[in-house]
Amino acid sequence: MSKPSRLLQVRIGGAGDALDRFEAAWNRQAQGGKPVSLSVLSFGDLPLLLRTLTPARWVLLEALRKAGAGSIYELAKRLGRDYKNVHTDVSKLVELGLVERGEDGGVAVPWDGVRAELGF
Repeated sequence: MSKPSRLLQVRIGGAGDALDRFEAAWNRQAQGGKPVSLSVLSFGDLPLLLRTLTPARWVLLEALRKAGAGSIYELAKRLGRDYKNVHTDVSKLVELGLVERGEDGGVAVPWDGVRAELGF
C-alpha cells in the first residue's frame, strides 16, 4: 500500500482566510462530513512570501528533497554555500514547517509537493 502524498498549500491571505477555512471545517464536522486534512502556509502579501521563500531557500528545499534527510553541513557542501547561511535558512524553513529536524539533528523536507495559490 502506497503512502498518501503530502501536499503543502502556500497562500496569500490574511486572518480572514484562516477563519474561513476554520468555519468551513466546523460546518463540515457539524453536518457529519468527513474531516479533510489540509496543510496550509499563509503569507499576508506577495512581498512577504518572496522575502521569506527566497530563490536560495527554494534551491535548498529542492536539493534537500532530492537527496533526502541529511545534516546541514552536508547540505551546505552540496550547495557550495557557507554553512552559517545554510543554517540560518534551514532554521527559518523549520520555523515555517517546510523542513523538519530529526532526532539525530538531520533535516528533511516532509512534503511531496508545494502548491502556491496567489489570489488578489
